[in-house]
Amino acid sequence: MEPAAIDVGSVGAICNISLNQQGLLAGLVADIPGLAGKPIESVENACASGGQAVLSVIQKLQIGWGDTGIAIGYEKMRDAEGKMDGKLVGQALGYFSHPAEREGKVYIFPHLFAEVMECYLKVHGIPERHLAQIAVAEYANARHNEYAQMRNVELTVEQAMQIGGINRYIVDGLPLKTYDCSQISDGYAALILATEEGLAKLASPKKTPSKLPGTRRRPTPSKSPAAMCCARGRDQGHEKRLRNGRVRPDDVKVAEIHDCFTVMGALGTEVLGKAEYGKGAQYWVDGKASVDGECGINTSGGLIAKGHPIGATGVAMLGWCAWQLLGKVPKPLQVKGANVAATFNIGGPICASVCTVLKY
Repeated sequence: MEPAAIDVGSVGAICNISLNQQGLLAGLVADIPGLAGKPIESVENACASGGQAVLSVIQKLQIGWGDTGIAIGYEKMRDAEGKMDGKLVGQALGYFSHPAEREGKVYIFPHLFAEVMECYLKVHGIPERHLAQIAVAEYANARHNEYAQMRNVELTVEQAMQIGGINRYIVDGLPLKTYDCSQISDGYAALILATEEGLAKLASPKKTPSKLPGTRRRPTPSKSPAAMCCARGRDQGHEKRLRNGRVRPDDVKVAEIHDCFTVMGALGTEVLGKAEYGKGAQYWVDGKASVDGECGINTSGGLIAKGHPIGATGVAMLGWCAWQLLGKVPKPLQVKGANVAATFNIGGPICASVCTVLKY
């Protein structure tokens, strides 16, 4: 389709000013011939900015501003040579936490989630090895995804547990290790969304792409990570999306969840309703999250192995799930017979979430 066929748009990113000295991304989108003068905005919801961009487009279509829209997610976190300044990135990302949570922390988000991880392990009596197996499973998936940042890397549980070389504890006295962490990534993703009228204008085939019967943005007050991880893993917003889409957790056969750290892979599985409280890690250990398991979770490789270009992540989650439902992912990663998918995109220290349900 030509850009002129797009009626509205939104773009999600968070580090464009702090790392790239560039604001007004919506204005850059409007520079594309055919998009000038249209309702386009930049949105920010921390690491859930990509999901927020999708919701922003949907809302514009729902209030009648157009019939077609584009949701764009973007992030550039490395320099022109692809080199990373970990301290600078850590500082830039730290702006998306509550000021009271930053004191005494060099790498703010790894530190916060190291506390979440410690709490999860202690409260539920889980060995670190179980969370390491989430990373191992995702690295294995990434090897078949041409878009994955870590597609050329193999990882075993022994490597993920061995302290030394690249793999080290991020914060003294806390269990988070390098292989428990998502990647620092450059990347982008975009989705074209349309109403039924928009699909007709675009002359799309009758068998349309996946539908979004349920979406939700759920901001919550910032709480201590320990309190958050000890709370029930089910997300009320996600449960509401399932009800709106008239599906049950058992119906969901494909999911992309926000595993910024392995502990969130476990917690996100509980949010989906796929595992009971405290049993999220075990779900992965038992192979239920594999491509041929009960529900293929993070078959893309997830944020840990596919990568985490923050503003693009929520958009990419939806895009990958749509590909899964349409049978367009590489054969080794294709979940057979799936017609319902879900995403869980979080922002900040587990204080915002964008949840979606897709049907085909």
